[in-house]
Amino acid sequence: MPILLFLIDTSASMNQRSYLGTTYLDIAKGAVELFMKLRARDPASRGDRYMLVTFDEAPCGIKAGWKENHATFMNELKNLQATGLTTLGQALRASFDLLNLNRLVSGIDNYGQGRNPFFLEPSVIITISDGSKMTNNGGVQEELHLPLNSPLPGSELTKEPFRWDQRLFALVLRLPGASSLEAEQLGSVPSDDSAVTQMCEVTGGRSYCVRTQRMLNQCLESLVQKVQSGVVINFEKTGPDPAPIGEDGVVEPPRTTSLFTPQAWHSCHKLIYVRPNPKTGVPVGHWPIPESFWPDQNSPTLPPRTAHPVVRFSCADCEPMVIDKLPFDKYELEPSPLTQYILERKSPHTCWQGVDNRMLSATQLQNAQVFVSSSGKYSDLGHPFGYLKASTTLTCVNLFVMPYNYPVLLPQLDDLFKVHKLKPNLKWRQTFDNYLKTMPPYYLLEENLHAGTLK
Repeated sequence: MPILLFLIDTSASMNQRSYLGTTYLDIAKGAVELFMKLRARDPASRGDRYMLVTFDEAPCGIKAGWKENHATFMNELKNLQATGLTTLGQALRASFDLLNLNRLVSGIDNYGQGRNPFFLEPSVIITISDGSKMTNNGGVQEELHLPLNSPLPGSELTKEPFRWDQRLFALVLRLPGASSLEAEQLGSVPSDDSAVTQMCEVTGGRSYCVRTQRMLNQCLESLVQKVQSGVVINFEKTGPDPAPIGEDGVVEPPRTTSLFTPQAWHSCHKLIYVRPNPKTGVPVGHWPIPESFWPDQNSPTLPPRTAHPVVRFSCADCEPMVIDKLPFDKYELEPSPLTQYILERKSPHTCWQGVDNRMLSATQLQNAQVFVSSSGKYSDLGHPFGYLKASTTLTCVNLFVMPYNYPVLLPQLDDLFKVHKLKPNLKWRQTFDNYLKTMPPYYLLEENLHAGTLK
């Protein structure tokens, strides 16, 4: 059930009129209504929840939240007035806090137990503003500042105010006061250069610089397509680049490139789509993305996590690993320079392994001195938990999430089924016990549920 939160600028500058003869605030109201009409075309919109927040001083800024119905939302939208200051930072913080109100109670973030993409509450925040300088009672602000303190219990467990299933998009109204004779350019709408743009990009969203009504309609059509069930992940390359592949599919000798030439696909900050089960309408999964730290039972607190997990992948081609009877999760990646690079290699039968973030104990994470992998040995990276692979039709790239350290586990399970016929000998049991010691303890329940009692 997607949550669509509209954050409307109600500062006094929204009373300015455009060449259409209407105020910016009226344009914002019309944009919300048009978005809802466009969204209603999708049958999945029947489960949408709408919220309305303004720049008014808290708590008056929340016009429609968890308890208000659709009629209240529309009535509050109709009655909005532009009389205040441009308190974007405070309004954004209030919006994130509103979305996060029930997350700790529901356990959706699963702190310290791995990150489950199938535990999500997809939310899209759409802010509509004129991009004016941010102001408060103390004067004009040059930069966007979100208050650090939150009244919500558990907010200290995430470094950022947002979560990985919450994305911010901004419609920045730049419509002139007088009509222009210049021909309107067709194509994609550029990002705005205001302070909100960086915040949008950090959450996995973007901003739009809107100069005409036609551009606004185009942006709303685009935003409707952005309402997707998914979570944002940081993908970062580790190790050397793969050997380039020529047009004939033959591996070419490595080319000399400048050390200062950035490769866009080396680091991507993108969504993975988490599709709901067609029968139940609820996403289903089996395996988490590991935490970036090794759980420490002696620590009284959990270290704060980043909103978006870092998945490091190696470019060494290898064969994908699957065996019967052991489930895996498959998530499609949002188009990005990384997906484009993998698809251009035209190699659907090979995969790139993904490894977890550097695994530190809670104490080590605070000291930031020693890197510890899940095996207890000192290393920069933990063990693989999945891989990236192009689809057979070369139309998309998928992230396969497997059991932790699956290159070790899968051959053992294969022997259990094919060689030992589910009657393991002592040597197999000892090998499996050694494997269990290399994984975070929160995986053990999953192993028992999916692989059965193997001992």
